[in-house]
Amino acid sequence: MARSTVIGACPHDCPDTCSILTTVEDGKAIAVRGNPDHPFTRGRLCVKVNNYEERVYSDKRVLFPLKRVGPKGSRQFQRISWDEAIDTIASRWKSVIAEHGAQAILPYSYLGTQGIINGLNVGDPLFNKLGATVLERTFCDSASCTAYMMTIGHTPGVDPESFVHSKYIILWACNTLSTNSHHWPFIEQAKKAGAKLIVIDPVRTRTARLADWHIPIRPGTDAALALAMIHVIIKEKLVDRDYVDKYTIGYDELVDRAASYTPEFASQETGIPVDDILKLAREFATTPPAVIRIGVAVERHAGGGQTVRAIACLPGLIGAWKHVGGGLLQLPIWAFPVRWDVLMRPDLQPEKMRVLNSWRLGPALTGELGFDPPIKALFVYNANPMAMVSEQAKLENGLGREDLFTVVSEHFLSDTARYADIVLPATTQLEQKDIMFSWGHLYLSYNNQAIAPLGEAVSNTELFRRLARAMGITDPTFFRTDDEIIEASLDWSNPVLEGITLDGVKTKGYARLNMPAPADWAPHREGNFPTASGKCEFKSTIAGGGNFVVPLFRQGYNGDQDATPVDPLPHYIPPNENPRTAPVLATRYPLSLISPKSHAFLNSNYGNLPAQTAQAGEEQAVLLNPDDAAQRGIVAGAPIRVFNDRGSFEAFATVSSDIMPGVVVAPSGYWQRSNRKGATVHVLTPPAFADLGRAPTFSDILVQVSGA
Repeated sequence: MARSTVIGACPHDCPDTCSILTTVEDGKAIAVRGNPDHPFTRGRLCVKVNNYEERVYSDKRVLFPLKRVGPKGSRQFQRISWDEAIDTIASRWKSVIAEHGAQAILPYSYLGTQGIINGLNVGDPLFNKLGATVLERTFCDSASCTAYMMTIGHTPGVDPESFVHSKYIILWACNTLSTNSHHWPFIEQAKKAGAKLIVIDPVRTRTARLADWHIPIRPGTDAALALAMIHVIIKEKLVDRDYVDKYTIGYDELVDRAASYTPEFASQETGIPVDDILKLAREFATTPPAVIRIGVAVERHAGGGQTVRAIACLPGLIGAWKHVGGGLLQLPIWAFPVRWDVLMRPDLQPEKMRVLNSWRLGPALTGELGFDPPIKALFVYNANPMAMVSEQAKLENGLGREDLFTVVSEHFLSDTARYADIVLPATTQLEQKDIMFSWGHLYLSYNNQAIAPLGEAVSNTELFRRLARAMGITDPTFFRTDDEIIEASLDWSNPVLEGITLDGVKTKGYARLNMPAPADWAPHREGNFPTASGKCEFKSTIAGGGNFVVPLFRQGYNGDQDATPVDPLPHYIPPNENPRTAPVLATRYPLSLISPKSHAFLNSNYGNLPAQTAQAGEEQAVLLNPDDAAQRGIVAGAPIRVFNDRGSFEAFATVSSDIMPGVVVAPSGYWQRSNRKGATVHVLTPPAFADLGRAPTFSDILVQVSGA
């Protein structure tokens, strides 16, 4: 019996990017566990992946190419060869290009795997070369990234490990124990050393229950709170004037802007008592080192971008950046010297490209957006839009078009794959190699392939090599091996990789970027912000260029940007849908709905697997406050209907004071066929974008709840 241990890395769109040890016996993976030597993973995996081998060997896996033989959506397929699958795809694409032009082809992908070579950008070179429609992928952190760059630039911010030195920690829209759980030990260590932990969230989450202070807040009103904190800090002379004078710009304008954002105003908007707003501002300003960790949910409403702008101003205002463990943490990804141009190949793009935001897939396929040429071919990988996108009825109608040629590369027959003409078998992380950045720590990770691919599954890199060859592309860069792509994907001459070799990372599985130790890391003690001015910009110098999406999220394309005017100073944009801003709508739909990440799912990953659905609940549950439940005659466990003008879904009620009155919670990630009546929570989500970065407004929804 041959047994070995293979070092790899978790593939998922999660900040933790865990180092994983896979036990392989006679060529079969029999167990996975967290790497005990990794300083961030510390030997533990979360409920999503601690049985990852069961995902790999699930009897539901797609292991061979499939061709549709029944009506679209029927899940009736038959096995075909790879040659037939690739020949069919290439033939159909060439016909579409000849008749309609390459823009009639639409790639659709996101972060079903987050690896540098198999993840977000793996298909970009092919579709850029063809001149297909550009997919603008703004599901997560797009408004935040635009706002962040406008304020403090693409800085990695506070080292997550430096939180052990923090004395005042605000987790803002961040349920750390469910969505960033390996950061918790560093927070817990700070708490044991006397730090105070504050959680700002409409829900008393697992994390909020362990906080020193949980501050419930109405969804979408976070900027009002942040601006009121700025107001108090300025009014009560808690500003670090030395830091502000040396390392910020726009302070006088910020003073004027914040003058009207009183605690009384913010209290009316947020539902937070005035005294609590005063206390939060004073404690934050006078308890160094103070740090804020923002979660992705903070952007998911009409004013999400300006919310991040306001929050990003707070550390500069009090000089928090002077201290180890002080400042702001958003995405440490900015520290990794990834050569995105090599991965995306924007140099291959025609001068003028057509852009579609991923959030509007439904109306694009039904013709509502008026695209000329219309979308005639759809290629989906690393994504399951049927479960996660708004306007689900339109999307279902669009995917059901007989004249739409749809290909889906997947592990399972997902809600989206049901509508495919061709389904292709994709490898799992244990069956492929990759190299990983992280958006939650500063370790470069390597994923060694642990086992041979099951059936005829292939990696994304191999899939796109086959497609490029079939489309007649001869450029040798399209046919590089995985090792060659990995070698080219990073700037190994960058100082942060000094002393780090690819062979070393392969062998050990990870390497910390060559940056100061967590005990010494204060990146902006003396300013040095990666902004145009080199300073924290309370008044943004790049806002004059208008609204934009970071090119990383749009295949490297920087044309056809939104460019609508942007106020250079942070301000409060109320939600589109809440009882105060839409009182007429609220007479019919009085409850605000939020759809946070599930504890057991990663977006729609694992929404079909037994261990994770057992943890999350076999069917969708919706959390209501006892007062809201009583008003509707709803008891715990009862079947309920959640609805608005956009649609409805059915679920079961959970009743708890963990949610503030007037708000209901439906964790996302369930598949359509896992839900009663076959819809997911996003059937209710509006197609509107947030103010910056064209981010979706997942948490800006009014609904009603009734017994089913």
